[in-house]
Amino acid sequence: MSSRRASKAQSKKALARKRGRKKRPRGSESSNSNRKRANRRAGDLFEDLLALQAQLRAPGGCPWDREQTHKSLRTFLLEETHEVLDAMESGDAKDFSSELGDLLLQIVFHSFIASETHQFDIRDVIESVHTKMVRRHPHVFGDVKASTSTQVLKNWDRLKAQEKKAEEKKSASGDKAKRHESLLDGIPRSLPALMEANQLTRRAAKIGFDWEKLEDILAKATEESNELRAEISKPPARENDSVPNVANEAIEEEVGDLLFVAANVARFLGLDPEIALLKANRKFKRRFQWMEKEAHRRGAALADTDRPQMEELWNESKQPR
Repeated sequence: MSSRRASKAQSKKALARKRGRKKRPRGSESSNSNRKRANRRAGDLFEDLLALQAQLRAPGGCPWDREQTHKSLRTFLLEETHEVLDAMESGDAKDFSSELGDLLLQIVFHSFIASETHQFDIRDVIESVHTKMVRRHPHVFGDVKASTSTQVLKNWDRLKAQEKKAEEKKSASGDKAKRHESLLDGIPRSLPALMEANQLTRRAAKIGFDWEKLEDILAKATEESNELRAEISKPPARENDSVPNVANEAIEEEVGDLLFVAANVARFLGLDPEIALLKANRKFKRRFQWMEKEAHRRGAALADTDRPQMEELWNESKQPR
């Protein structure tokens, strides 16, 4: 949508609203304004957002918005995603709604940038996801039977694999089309490590490559912990090493193995390891900040407090308040 078309469309809507306006008693403007907004179609509000973004990107618009590229917006896309998660955890519905709006703006922004080079526009984005959702829900929009979530997910994975195979056949690259297919293909390499571990093991588990019971994974965690201890206790590789085996590759590998098992524990229990670790981070931050405030209340900076007192404060920070 060009800025000229967007402006014209907005003018028509404004004129239509003006013609349909009637005199109302004084004091009713606020309630009527809220009612009018509530009665507006989501599509109309979305068109207003598109028109706004078109104006920001158009000549004479916002200099900052006009300078942005897909690459320059990557950080903001990631930040907005995490802010949505924070707002969700806070339980504040208004904040959650606002942050979802910020994330939606990122999608609109990227779509506008792509449309300027004739790659795709917001209509392609919406049509793509709509078509995909219809295609992957044949139990709703077709004749396939699926009465449980397990059956739905099984159909989803099967359809996704079929789509991928069809795309590779259309590919101009013969090597890509002939490449051996793996169940683990398609997992983004840019994912945070815990999320990638979750997806890798979840896909493997779908064909039966999984632990039989939780106790087996916990035993594996103990095994990996012992292997890490053994690696750390090895003598230095060179006589002049001041600190034995600090940050060497073998230790790093064992730490990675231990983290991978921890991710498996979460996944086996039906939890997302990334979310679980985020909550643990929040808990640590909350308790540590309480320690800082309490130390200050007692007349000292936490940095100047000795270790036994720090441990005492840490244990106190765990008490419910």
